[in-house]
Amino acid sequence: MTTPPAEPRTILVTGATGYIGGRLAARLLARGVAVRAMARDPRRLAALAGGGADCVAGDALQPEGLATVLRGVSVAYYLIHSMNTGPDFAERDRLAARNFAAACAAAGVQRIIYLGGLGQSGPALSKHLASRQETGDILRQGRVPITELRAAIIVGAGSASFEIIRDLARKLPVMTCPRWVRSRCEPIALEQVLEYLVGCLDEPRTVGQVLEIGGGEVLTYEDMMRQCAAAMGRRLRIVVVPVLTPRLSSYWLNLVTSVPMSIARPLVDGLRNDVVTTDQRIREWIPVTPMTFRQAVERALGEDHAGPLASRWTGAIGRPGFEPSAPPRAVLGDERVVPTRATRAALFAAVERIGGATGWYYADWLWRLRGLLDRLVGGVGMRRGRRDPAAVVLGDPIDFWRVVELVPGRLLRLRAEMELPGVATLEFEVGDGAGGAGVTLTQRARFAPRGTLGRLYWDVLRPVHALVFRGMARGIARAAERQGEAGR
Repeated sequence: MTTPPAEPRTILVTGATGYIGGRLAARLLARGVAVRAMARDPRRLAALAGGGADCVAGDALQPEGLATVLRGVSVAYYLIHSMNTGPDFAERDRLAARNFAAACAAAGVQRIIYLGGLGQSGPALSKHLASRQETGDILRQGRVPITELRAAIIVGAGSASFEIIRDLARKLPVMTCPRWVRSRCEPIALEQVLEYLVGCLDEPRTVGQVLEIGGGEVLTYEDMMRQCAAAMGRRLRIVVVPVLTPRLSSYWLNLVTSVPMSIARPLVDGLRNDVVTTDQRIREWIPVTPMTFRQAVERALGEDHAGPLASRWTGAIGRPGFEPSAPPRAVLGDERVVPTRATRAALFAAVERIGGATGWYYADWLWRLRGLLDRLVGGVGMRRGRRDPAAVVLGDPIDFWRVVELVPGRLLRLRAEMELPGVATLEFEVGDGAGGAGVTLTQRARFAPRGTLGRLYWDVLRPVHALVFRGMARGIARAAERQGEAGR
């Protein structure tokens, strides 16, 4: 008598638009695992869907939809955090964890695997690291067994923590640093984190455990910056001073690195804590590929230069109010209609290239100034750039905008993520000209003001907006026409 084959497991990956979640889901798919990927907007998971994932809509802060998401799931990876949503991120994390633990228990999920943060518990632990550990505690209060992995800095292309170290080492030959550069850390390569996460699926000894993962090499942040600079062929001099508070350090990182204040502040708070493993059981249970910090840095830098990244910290939409579904109210705006001699394909290709290294087709110095002002008040500024120089997908960041609607060949809509007294969108639509002759670009800027300050902001800048938006629309049309002429 033959034994019937075991029914394939469905593995849920939450936070699938995030840095770890996207890469983990792709790795599981490559191993032949049945993956269900969850995101608030599953349209942003087109690459995973193309690889065979079941991509579904779900939000841990909206528990009514989780029952459908979890139906038939045996193991769920919990990779959700709210660090870049503002000062109330810890409360949002608590609510999301409670909702998810209850929904998993009701759905009969067999296990939750959670990736949290290293650090010795106690009053000295930073708010960010304490929240990561509290999330694990809340998940454990449910009825579903938990495996919690705790990690320090993850070294990989696209990691926010790594980009801080890389940007500092790249841009500043002499650096004045606060005392936290002498804190001890055990970084871990992205590849090793993924190996541990996948390995937990089939290692029963990890069930119900809190396990610490690290690369095995204990360094100070000063050591890491020096090694990163050396990997880029640079020399770095560091002067440690006692006067830089966490707030000042956050402003400094916000101005010098690609990471905005909303992420820099909680990360800096955590840098004052030593984050070193004290429990190495998992190294015996799940052997992973050895990798030094220098090797991990060189690998990350190589991926940085190889083309578009598989995932980056900018991929997650964390700030409330920036979802495509957030409807503008009393809308102010600017609309430009520009007929062109370009083909539809050339015109939309010019639209898709906007931002990043291409620029904004007119008065780029004004866009850079706006980005600098945004940085000065803690916003994302222009340093996020683009994922790809020529193509976009839903959810892509483009400087201080994000793609919230995309109809290939016809429509691109961006939503502003800069600091604003309201909600702004920028839309480009390619259509037929009057009477069907030629091709037309319709460019619409829309602003839903937040109170009197929002209206005042728009009215004061109306002349500047008129100048910039008119020049941008004409610049896009000219670029498309030049591309068409070059191709003849």
